[in-house]
Amino acid sequence: MVDQHLPVRDEDVLVLPAELRRQLHPRRGGHRGPAIKVDKGAAARLRKRWRAEWRDPESLIALVVPDGQWADAARRCLAGEADPAGAAAVALIPWKVERTVPGSCGKPDHWIWKGGAWVNKRGISDKQLDGREDDWVRSGYNGWSKGGMPEDLLELQSSLVDAWSSEHGLAFAACALVELSTVGATWAAGSKVAFRTGKKLWLGEEGARRMRTLLAAADDRDYEEAVGRLAEHRRTLYQKVVTSYLLPTRQNWLNDCQEWLDDSPDWQLEWLHIAISTPKRLAMNNALAHEGHPVGLLVTLADAAGADALPLFARGLDGHADDVERKRLLKVIGLMPFDEAFQVLLDRVDGRHVESALTTAMTRFPARALRMLAAAGATDLLAGHVQAHPDLAAAMLADLPGESRALVEKVTAADMRIPEAEPDDLPGLLVQPPWTRERAKPVVIPGLEPPGEVTMSWAPGEREAWNTPFQPKLDPAAMDWEKAARRFRSGGCDWQEEAEVLLLGPEEVVRPLLAGWGSGWWPISWKKRVASRFAEDAVGVALAAAKELPEECGELLLPYLNADVAALAADWLATRKLTRRTAIDWFDRHGAGAVRMLIPSALGKPGKKRRQAERALRLLARRTGAEKIVAAAHDLGAEAANAIEALVADPLDHLPDPVPSVEGWAVPGALPQILLRGRERALPVAAAGHVITMLAMSKPDEVYAGVDVIRGLCDSRSLAEFSWALFERWEQHGAPAKDGWAMDQLAWLGDDETVRRLAAAVQVWPGEGGHQKAVRGLDVLAALGTDLALMHLHGISQRVKFTGLKSRAQDKIAEIAGSLGLTTEQLADRTVPDFGLDDDGSMTLDYGPRRFTVGFDEALVPYVLDEDGHRRKTLPRPSANDDTDLAPAAYQRFSSMKKVARTAGAEQVRRLERAMVTRRRWTAAEFRDLFVKHPLVWHIARRLVWLAEEDGTTTAFRVAEDRTFADVHDDAFTLPETATVGIAHPLCLGDDLAAWREALEDYEILQPFPQVERGTYALTEAERHSDRLTRFENLTVRTVRVLALRHRGWERSGFGLFRVLPAGRSVFLEVDPGLPFGSPDEEPEQRIDTVQLTDGALFGDLDPVTASEIIADLTSLAGTP
Repeated sequence: MVDQHLPVRDEDVLVLPAELRRQLHPRRGGHRGPAIKVDKGAAARLRKRWRAEWRDPESLIALVVPDGQWADAARRCLAGEADPAGAAAVALIPWKVERTVPGSCGKPDHWIWKGGAWVNKRGISDKQLDGREDDWVRSGYNGWSKGGMPEDLLELQSSLVDAWSSEHGLAFAACALVELSTVGATWAAGSKVAFRTGKKLWLGEEGARRMRTLLAAADDRDYEEAVGRLAEHRRTLYQKVVTSYLLPTRQNWLNDCQEWLDDSPDWQLEWLHIAISTPKRLAMNNALAHEGHPVGLLVTLADAAGADALPLFARGLDGHADDVERKRLLKVIGLMPFDEAFQVLLDRVDGRHVESALTTAMTRFPARALRMLAAAGATDLLAGHVQAHPDLAAAMLADLPGESRALVEKVTAADMRIPEAEPDDLPGLLVQPPWTRERAKPVVIPGLEPPGEVTMSWAPGEREAWNTPFQPKLDPAAMDWEKAARRFRSGGCDWQEEAEVLLLGPEEVVRPLLAGWGSGWWPISWKKRVASRFAEDAVGVALAAAKELPEECGELLLPYLNADVAALAADWLATRKLTRRTAIDWFDRHGAGAVRMLIPSALGKPGKKRRQAERALRLLARRTGAEKIVAAAHDLGAEAANAIEALVADPLDHLPDPVPSVEGWAVPGALPQILLRGRERALPVAAAGHVITMLAMSKPDEVYAGVDVIRGLCDSRSLAEFSWALFERWEQHGAPAKDGWAMDQLAWLGDDETVRRLAAAVQVWPGEGGHQKAVRGLDVLAALGTDLALMHLHGISQRVKFTGLKSRAQDKIAEIAGSLGLTTEQLADRTVPDFGLDDDGSMTLDYGPRRFTVGFDEALVPYVLDEDGHRRKTLPRPSANDDTDLAPAAYQRFSSMKKVARTAGAEQVRRLERAMVTRRRWTAAEFRDLFVKHPLVWHIARRLVWLAEEDGTTTAFRVAEDRTFADVHDDAFTLPETATVGIAHPLCLGDDLAAWREALEDYEILQPFPQVERGTYALTEAERHSDRLTRFENLTVRTVRVLALRHRGWERSGFGLFRVLPAGRSVFLEVDPGLPFGSPDEEPEQRIDTVQLTDGALFGDLDPVTASEIIADLTSLAGTP
């Protein structure tokens, strides 16, 4: 969390966070990199490593072809006359030998130089191998870095920098590194190493940066010595490049490197890019405008060139940089202490990921941000900034130019912030929360041991369900089970044979086989049968399977209670997201029984196991009651019980370790105030920051107890506004995955408006590449759990166009419905919001001196009546004469309800039309509760014709204004309690259809969807005896019309669509060339190939309603054929 009380830092100083300092290439006089010291033990370690095989210089020099300047330099160095070239050559010899001799790359047959030949540990020489290529590992090495450099050479260079520096000084080390970067080594005849001048720059970044860092921090004498000596090692182009990199203060040296700039690949150009620091050099190098530069280069340029680097960075943002590169550039620009840097961000604020960087810059440079936002007229950004820094705005106001000052005054006046509550009026949780206090020293009680026994706790019917049928390949009656058991023990059985032995063999024979055996890749159903059959004795099998395949086999542990299972469940609870739900289910099942299994670890020595056990005990305390946990702890003595009571007693002390820190995007001062109940006082900014921390430490199934305190203390609407604004900031800053709690918290603080906004967003995100975010949004809607949330969730499961999201929503709805013992449609019936309507389905809005009544039309669209009963176009806004409290609240209530009612109404109309088409039925009691008595749905129910069916008798009726029932003749109808009720399809009304049309017309009843006026269709005699509807084949229709069938219950499949029918049947519509997944304009027309039923069914097997609806759907494609 950003501390709002830190003093304002100097806004003209570049401050680099630790992760960027580690990637900086330091320069003398610039920003210091991480502090490093010469490793004085590096030389000794290298000698020890090499002398294990080459006891003296002579054995090492014997490996070298004697001709050439590099060989001469190596011999002089080994003779005690050290110079940089010789040191580089000597270092290269053992590296070349180690990495290219047979067996040296980690193989058992390590080769050494002995008696003038290479000899392995078996005494076989290279000459005996007769030079076979397979025996010489001289190629195929995989340890290569960018640009073809071996990884082990990179590591060696870093060690050599320290070794040379400690023995010969920094200047010598720098010169030797320059020489090493350009010398190469190869194999020559007679298994000798031959030196040559390298054809590429072989210099590793870490070694070079280490040398540059040491030079940047050197004292003046050592630095000047290095400058003088390196000037003598600039003979080749490579050496000129490396010396320019090591000493970036010598900008004139770059004059000799133009050839490198013209001809080198991008990754090698970085050496000179990092050396550049003047505007002239930046302007000369067009290659710097290319994308893909590492953050180390960018931050080094920012440090060296300052504001002069910004035009280059801006070109990068405006080019074709991908998201990774943009984030790198924006991160560096956001830290640069210049007006020009802030302006670069401000000018591009609508670009991808820019707002996150701009917010970082506003936090780091609050005064600059205030001044420049005001000058730019960025009202929205300025308003949030002034809210976060009111004291700064007041202090700077007088010094701002006229227009800027006026804008700041305007946004300050418009803020109208509610006065903050005094600390004494707030609970301690919001003043000095537990995570800000020093934690008590943990109580350790050594010698405690968990119980050793295993007990079982089966859910009702679970053991029987796990005992699934098993089909053996052999006749069990003919098996020699003793022989089979011996074969099992020897490992001679395949999977099928193992299963036959364990699942079918006599228990007294096969039960001993379980000890130490693992089920490996057995199907989960077989493993469950083993657990069902052997119960306690199969605990080891279940544990092994759960550890090997946690997501698939974790449920095997649910019936088992023992110490090892408890420890694994505690580990999953803390560390494994995908098995966390299984762990919670395990603790819920065993409850206080798990306490004794966990206490020895919870009161043991500090460490991972203790933290996990503590967390598990706190979970149990929240879900079963702390008193039960403490009671179970008494079995281990009073001291243990007291310690556990201190651990679990106060849920506000149940904190994660560590408590998460929140990134700068979650700035409490820039968010809406959180108002206390009564809306007259607000939480101070610091307290709002504590609320954010509580949300960050919570998980969907483990919400911190302080969140309940906040909900009880604060105004619910204010919390929801704060919650949504927090979520929006998370989104604006790239929705970092590690802060995914910013979406989860919508379920803890959100309201109906949150539901509406989130449901709309969820249906859009997959099209923007946000499938996983959308799936998480489904979880939030399910966790909100209100009728409105579940209604929207059900709607997504039926209508969203993204197949993956639709499937996940259907799974979620099925899961919720199953937990309640309902079908998904039954759940949808029960989650229609009532919006707080009166029993008669209306709503009265009180403005004080005037009142309005809200009603609903046939599509559940709300309308407004004034006190004289006149229908108004819309609800008027409150006026000066209205009550200042009642009128705004009533207007807000109507506005919120109107937005949601539009969606709710459309969803209910679709559901009920589908219920008519699918001939769904309800009991009489369900019909009364879900339709007649519901204040919203009854507006639809009274506009439809219903069917009551009992004992073979069918009666059509409607719901009258007074909620009584009437038949087609307007006579009273009594609905039998044992009847089933459905929505009448016109084909079910028979000869009464015309009379029902007349009755509805007489009462001026408008129907929510076509019912009595619905077109009906019949099969021809030929179609009744066929599985195809040939009347539609070869018709050419518009693609958009085919796709529109998805709104009528059809789904995509292969080259067309299908629709699920009663009795498990389906009808397929195949079209050519096939439906596009992009725009319908890609294939604007389709030819209908076939309309066919599955499973050999005939259209005459369908009921008349289903057949009519299929023909109606297909007729809608192009008119009646």
